[in-house]
Amino acid sequence: MSAYQATESDAVVAETEAAVNRLAAAREEIGRVIFGQQSVVDNSLITILAGGHGLLVGVPGLAKTKLVETLGTVIGLAANRIQFTPDLMPSDILGAEVLEQASDGTRSFRFIPGPVFAQLLMADEINRASPRTQSALLQAMQEYHVTVAGQTHDVPRPFHVLATQNPLEQEGTYPLPEAQLDRFLMQIDVYYPDIEAERKILLETTGSRGSTATAVLNGVELSSYQNLVRRIPVGDSVVEAILKLVRSARPGEGADPITERIAWGPGPRASQALMLTVRARALLQGRLSPSLDDVMAMAEPVLQHRMALTFGARADGHTVRGVIAELKTKLA
Repeated sequence: MSAYQATESDAVVAETEAAVNRLAAAREEIGRVIFGQQSVVDNSLITILAGGHGLLVGVPGLAKTKLVETLGTVIGLAANRIQFTPDLMPSDILGAEVLEQASDGTRSFRFIPGPVFAQLLMADEINRASPRTQSALLQAMQEYHVTVAGQTHDVPRPFHVLATQNPLEQEGTYPLPEAQLDRFLMQIDVYYPDIEAERKILLETTGSRGSTATAVLNGVELSSYQNLVRRIPVGDSVVEAILKLVRSARPGEGADPITERIAWGPGPRASQALMLTVRARALLQGRLSPSLDDVMAMAEPVLQHRMALTFGARADGHTVRGVIAELKTKLA
């Protein structure tokens, strides 16, 4: 190991140790407001630490909106919310130029920023807006700027989108195309809370005083942690596991009968997403390097929205989650 590598390794260790306590405090503060959804909270934090965007999928009433609001407060990001509807236009998200007349009679255009100019944006029921409006948001997600009247405007950094979808009600929706789904680092499934968590929800949220979150981090700290995630070392065994898992989820990879059920699978962006999320998960849990357990834990949220099964496989009762579980079993 060179002197530079040794110095860099020592710096990563020191920064990780300092970050662990701050992130633990943020998790604890979020837990004061969001009950019984620890895996959802953790995956949302992992998504943001990895520098990506998340797709929250769950039925109404599971505190998805409250989660995003609380996340924005705790990690110190300016948050906005957009309710997506079929009549929502791109200008309602991005903003528009207006013609103004000065006191001397001269006229000029002025850009009025839309709600996308936030550090944390909640896109509520994103699949209810038209493809044109969806695309306007997804440009900002991918390129971190928007173009209005030929002018480019950068969105604030850090910039993250947490979008929601209702898995039940699909009438009157515009499902996101596969290429647009791939822009989301993870699909985070939100399930019903257990009975103890729901009891706590009843007691804490129906009284005269409700719990409110306070800021723990700020945007500068978060940016430094995002940079730290990319510097965390990853062992060869973890790299090989990521490659093997992602490649095994593609159709035509070998003679495995599992791959015959897959219509299309994840591309290299899924490998990149797994590499980032396993590092972020290790940091969130206070470890200096990711393990194979991190790969197993992140496999489903990273892969499930990046692959689809054949008609025959679906007719036989197979599911994407089931196929991923089989691939994980083979990897183990």
